[in-house]
Amino acid sequence: MMRKMIHYQDKEDLFCFVASYHALTTVFEKEKLEEGIRNAVLDFLALGMDPDRSTFWVQSDVPEVVELSWLLSTSITVPQLELAHSYKDKVAQGISPSGGLFFYPILMAADILAFGSQKVPVGKDQKQHIEFTRDIAGRFNNRYGDVFVMPEPEIGDEVAVVPGVDGRKMSKSYGNAIYFFAPEKKLRKTVMGIVTDSTGVDEAKDPDNSVLYQIYCLFLNEKERQELADRFRTPGTGYGHFKQELFERILDTFAEARKRREELAADPGFLKEVMHKGAEKARAVASDYLDRARKSVGLHYL
Repeated sequence: MMRKMIHYQDKEDLFCFVASYHALTTVFEKEKLEEGIRNAVLDFLALGMDPDRSTFWVQSDVPEVVELSWLLSTSITVPQLELAHSYKDKVAQGISPSGGLFFYPILMAADILAFGSQKVPVGKDQKQHIEFTRDIAGRFNNRYGDVFVMPEPEIGDEVAVVPGVDGRKMSKSYGNAIYFFAPEKKLRKTVMGIVTDSTGVDEAKDPDNSVLYQIYCLFLNEKERQELADRFRTPGTGYGHFKQELFERILDTFAEARKRREELAADPGFLKEVMHKGAEKARAVASDYLDRARKSVGLHYL
């Protein structure tokens, strides 16, 4: 998602934010949330997000989306929200659902509709939320007039779902993510912990059912993926060797970004200025859509 967002800067009018409001559904420690927001900002900027070529902000710095989410909440039903995959998945894992988790799709719809978004790059697991957003926008527009743009999901087949080190979808909330800005020792430990089967060094391995292969392929072109698949099927190389290769590939891929991140982290004043300007740009657009929505429902009664 981050790679696609950053590439959009070259050809689109990009709106991208750090989802601090959404994080409140799973992060309940003040210091942890503050650190998470700051780290996400640093990650994006280090990877190439350019505030001068995009609109980049922290979600909670644009409160208009919260009011808009309330206006949108009347255009979706409770039974529909109960069908949300993310909600059902967390409930199935024994997580006690908060109201925030239940209404997550509505806030996400506001995040999209407040900026007139036409395309939304998401993973396959988020496609349903875009469908909810389209349903909400459609009902609102049918009831009050054409206020919102109907967004389309954009899902890259090669990264439709990114697996975590334990085989489930990669997610911070699952604790199975690979943090490519982590210290080298911690990063290597994470990579070496990717789940594999008991196939030995002198046995052929099945790339089609390998989490390690799927993660490794994220850093390869089509030719390299085929070569890796052939090496998996050829006895003589153990999983540990493949993991070491992946670790080195990750370090090489993010070497420049890791250095840039260290430089950015040493200048908190610059970060504060960048995010303040981004929020101002975002609020100018969101305020316009919110004002249209307020007028359309009858809240501007004088």
